[in-house]
Amino acid sequence: MTISPNLRTLAHYLAGEFDNREQAITEPAWFVHLRLWHRPLSLFSDDSLTLFAEQASVVNLAHPYRQRLLRLQADSTEPEALQVQYYSFKDPEAVAGAGQQPELLKTITLEQIELLPGCILKVIGQNQVDNSPGSTVSHRFIASPLPDTQCSFIYQGETRYVSLGFEVSATEFLSYDKGIDLVTGKALWGAILGPYRYTKRENYSYEF
Repeated sequence: MTISPNLRTLAHYLAGEFDNREQAITEPAWFVHLRLWHRPLSLFSDDSLTLFAEQASVVNLAHPYRQRLLRLQADSTEPEALQVQYYSFKDPEAVAGAGQQPELLKTITLEQIELLPGCILKVIGQNQVDNSPGSTVSHRFIASPLPDTQCSFIYQGETRYVSLGFEVSATEFLSYDKGIDLVTGKALWGAILGPYRYTKRENYSYEF
């Protein structure tokens, strides 16, 4: 598999278990305490890396939701950039709980998933310098929607529209995902007052 160093780093940063405990304690009225899993998954061809994503309320871990796949690959139009393509599951219940039970991922095939055409993000890497004494340069990736794209999916028979986006570093994942009312353009759920700030609690190894 020919995978660029940048793509490997992005996959390494994303792969793991996260939660937003500190944010939920500080602002409980606006941010639910969530746990998020990004599990490495062997799927597709040799040009990309894949993660299974799922989340759950910490008070109801037995009922996870938002099962999806993130396919990480190079951006064909811009050599220095990466992209993330999202996929949905035809039967989410078949993989529900795989964040906590990764053995379920061994049965996933391409026939079980569906491409979400407008659900694609461009990813740019950035170096950040802390000027305090003894500091080092840190690296992070910022993912944002492509121009003129609209992400939607079917949930319980209804079309839902989502604005996607994230930032990730070695220790933190910021989710900007929001549900959107297509008529008013207003956010309905998710990162309405700013991103969900997840801290990485556990790394998951990625076998390149």
